[in-house]
Amino acid sequence: MHLTNSATAATVRHRRALRGTALAVGCALLFGLLAVLVTRHWQPLYRFDHGWIAETHSYARGHRAWTAAVQTLSDIGGTVTMRVLLAIAACWLWLIGARVLAGWAVAQALVGWGAQWALKLAFGRQRPSFTDPVSHAGGPAFPSGHAMASAITCAVLVGLFWPRAGRSGRIAACAVATAAVLTVGWTRIALGVHWPSDVLGGWLAAGFVLGAVTAAVELWRPGALARDIRRVNWRTRPRVQRVIAPSFRPARGDRPTDGADHPDGAAL
Repeated sequence: MHLTNSATAATVRHRRALRGTALAVGCALLFGLLAVLVTRHWQPLYRFDHGWIAETHSYARGHRAWTAAVQTLSDIGGTVTMRVLLAIAACWLWLIGARVLAGWAVAQALVGWGAQWALKLAFGRQRPSFTDPVSHAGGPAFPSGHAMASAITCAVLVGLFWPRAGRSGRIAACAVATAAVLTVGWTRIALGVHWPSDVLGGWLAAGFVLGAVTAAVELWRPGALARDIRRVNWRTRPRVQRVIAPSFRPARGDRPTDGADHPDGAAL
């Protein structure tokens, strides 16, 4: 029985590492394909990028209040905000004793930040340029840092919430996270600071980081992430406290005669 349980646990750990590896490899291949199309100026993608950006920029110029609202959403979902959220989650995990899980969250933020800038500098793609821009952003365009950071952060937060939630909670968490990621990516296009392919590249790069970091942690500390998740579940589950009513002992003269054989003298 012990050997069977050990073999089952090892199989589960290997599956987690394989899932992370599959996610990283799949996203890396798709990102590589997209990068080739971007650098070679593949005409269908080129026309799609420029056509969408031209339309969104034209609309933004004529609707300043709408543009201001989109800029606010973009600022709220910026890279700094997303990494602060990951830092808060990591600190909380560390304090409750889930140290490997905390390190996993920190690694996602740091590796994501490093990969973002390494890829930006490697491709050096120019951002959309307008004579009358409605927003400004610095640095190379591909991939989008906002899209990448929001996808990593939302995926990590959903991953932390997932084991504790029921079916409806998981659906709600995925819906909120998906809406947040799509909204942040769309704001970068709507403001004219990123091509649509930049945002798609950011999401694919985020998938690579999520899968690679998870697989690396599983190989380095097999089963540690699952143990920390169980620790989080135990530390955050509702505590049911027993309320014990104080015993009531009536005075000698007030004892009922029908409960004389009860230890407390109370009627059953």
